[in-house]
Amino acid sequence: MDPTHHGPHDQGRDEPHPDGRGADAVDGAQPSRPHRDPAPNSASRGYSASPEFGSPAPVRTARLTSGDYLLTVNPVDGSEIEPCPPGEQPPRPRRYGAGERAARRARTAPPVPPGPAGPRPPLLEREEERERLVRLLARGRSVRLTGPAGSGRTALLDAVADDCADLAPDGVIRLSGHRRTADALIFDLYAAVYEAPGHRPEQDRLRELVREIGAVVVLDDLEFGGAALEELLAATPECAFLLSATPDVPAPLADSPLEEVFLGGIDRAAGLKLLELVTGRPLEDDEEALAGDLWFESEGLPLRFVQAGALLRQRDELGAAEGETAPVGVPLPSLAEAAAPAALLASRLGASARATLEFAVALDGEVPHQAHLPALVGDTHADAALGELVGAGLVTPTGARYRLAAGVLTQLELAGYAESAKSRAHSAAQHYAWWAGHPSVTAERAAAEADALLAALTALVPGTESGHLGSAVLLARTAAPAFAAGLGWAAWEHALRTGLEAARLAGEVAEEAYFHHELGILALLADQLDLARTELEASIGLRGALADKRGTVAGRRALALVTDRSGGPALQEPVSPPAGVRTVPVGPGSVPDEPRTVVSRTASVADEESPRRAAVTGARRNLVAAGAGALLAAVLGTVVTLGALSDNEPSSETVRPEHTTGAPDDGEGMPADEPEEDATSGSAVPSAPATSADPSTSAPSGSPSGSESPSPSDSASDDPTTSGPPTSSKPPTSSKPPTSSKPPTSSEPPTTPPETSQDPDPSQSAPDTGDPASSSAAGPSGTAGPSTSQSTA
Repeated sequence: MDPTHHGPHDQGRDEPHPDGRGADAVDGAQPSRPHRDPAPNSASRGYSASPEFGSPAPVRTARLTSGDYLLTVNPVDGSEIEPCPPGEQPPRPRRYGAGERAARRARTAPPVPPGPAGPRPPLLEREEERERLVRLLARGRSVRLTGPAGSGRTALLDAVADDCADLAPDGVIRLSGHRRTADALIFDLYAAVYEAPGHRPEQDRLRELVREIGAVVVLDDLEFGGAALEELLAATPECAFLLSATPDVPAPLADSPLEEVFLGGIDRAAGLKLLELVTGRPLEDDEEALAGDLWFESEGLPLRFVQAGALLRQRDELGAAEGETAPVGVPLPSLAEAAAPAALLASRLGASARATLEFAVALDGEVPHQAHLPALVGDTHADAALGELVGAGLVTPTGARYRLAAGVLTQLELAGYAESAKSRAHSAAQHYAWWAGHPSVTAERAAAEADALLAALTALVPGTESGHLGSAVLLARTAAPAFAAGLGWAAWEHALRTGLEAARLAGEVAEEAYFHHELGILALLADQLDLARTELEASIGLRGALADKRGTVAGRRALALVTDRSGGPALQEPVSPPAGVRTVPVGPGSVPDEPRTVVSRTASVADEESPRRAAVTGARRNLVAAGAGALLAAVLGTVVTLGALSDNEPSSETVRPEHTTGAPDDGEGMPADEPEEDATSGSAVPSAPATSADPSTSAPSGSPSGSESPSPSDSASDDPTTSGPPTSSKPPTSSKPPTSSKPPTSSEPPTTPPETSQDPDPSQSAPDTGDPASSSAAGPSGTAGPSTSQSTA
């Protein structure tokens, strides 16, 4: 259901809606997630699925490359990341030709409203500024055009872009700076020149390719200045920029090479001429007087005369409908109405246009694409509302979409259009969740409409009404993989963080784990290793408590890659617990003969031999934990709460899909997550003995211990499973409490074999009965034993 293609799927008119109704009646409906069968993990490139919406469809996965990583976008259990094999490395990106650039500009231009084209306001009194801008750009100079909202900056940029079409080898590139950072704009510039589907270069390679671009870059609605602007200019030395910004945007640095051009209002004569052209007839005396007052009040802003002309046209139409030769019965708008005309203009529009304005107010000024309007409004001809809004001067193009014009959002809110904002945002979120998950919608199409989807998502968080948080989680889960597959990573991060907050507020723990995992993958792609470790450890902790084997394995694989890239010790695979890793039952219903690896590792004898290395490792861990203390504390509280649940399975009301891609299994989980079988008896036994739970770490916070936690070296010397003899000939001593329930009578380590070691003292830790406190005492963060011991010592 690509909105840019008209046909049977246009606006969803012939598509069944998930609740059984037509898409025309989507307003207020609760779309349900279609059933998704497990699909092979080796998905082909692209974001594709079965074309039939009503039948079971495979999970839509996508394989992308970013730097030296191979990323498999998995919408269910979480994306998988691995070093890119040599055969998967993409070739050097190819530059678009002149014809391809023209076709791309046409695709990324704002959609033409249906119906007859309205009058296009001419560019009056801008010849001097136009010539000066073209002259500076022809010399290779970059210019910052500053003017108030409504001064006609976009119209002037369009004219200058036409004049500069042949100045540079890569032509003219139009970009939108609305809610875009410098890094995002650098990638947008790269994507406008180079063709490399399914590949996003790493930062160093990206900047190397961008340095080779020679183009006139016309950037409208710039929202940053200062050092960020200098970074953008330094990254593109062969480009000449024409930047447009309002006076409230931070200025460039004092030594910036940018030329400054200020754009003010037009004079009174030009204002009268513009009003006549928009109205389509000569002005009456009283209308000329109104135009003079309006010019003084607005300081000559062209937008005010365009909107005033729309008011006069509406007045003419109302008079003609009453059979009058002149609009005698319709009063002339007052100066106050002409200065803030949004409410009066909207009141004279059709019902679909007014409903569209309500959605735009709910979405923070974002106007939904015209192909979505029939489904949102409930009128099969609602797409014509966009033409009414453009003709009235209430919306303006922004990049490839439309937004409410300057000042219109505030005026409509004062007129009462925000009263239904929550319900409209909820309806939009439900519709977009269904649309983004539709098999016919490509990832690129979803990424192109990211601003509207993210506005609907943000409007529902924090939700105060029933169903709003659930719809927000569903939209984030559906849209985030599409944004990732479409290489819209800024939108991907926004969706993940907002979805994480919605899931936390709604109590959707499985969805929290998914969002943490994806944020960890995104941080790893950005080479933010500490943040990636924190997010992945949080996800592994939550999924371990939920007994989500597939998700836990995916998280551990990504965490192992983080450890490898950070130069730390290798992370043990979850095939079987090695020496030094404690395996205790987690969550209700756990049984002792089926251990699950808890993300906690005891120290080895090597730590005692190298106290400096242990101190450095613990310091690094503590720094990461300090930077994300609030995050891990929240996860720990969630895991403790999960232990009190009577059922491990997710609720039927959760929005998480059932299963995911992956290798075939026996129905109980991945084979790599099961204990090895004894070759003689056939019983499942671990490949290495597991030590009993350490009372200092397994006791829940707040339980009486009566002693301090042992140091990492002490714990290591008592571990009977550590490999290698001690370096000293003296008998080992330890302050570690014995594992027997009797009081300790000796400082020697316990002689009980690891396989048959007794439970810790009941006063130190809870017995192994599935108690949530004991299951969460190790912590979900997966931090190593040394850092835990140092923080509690």
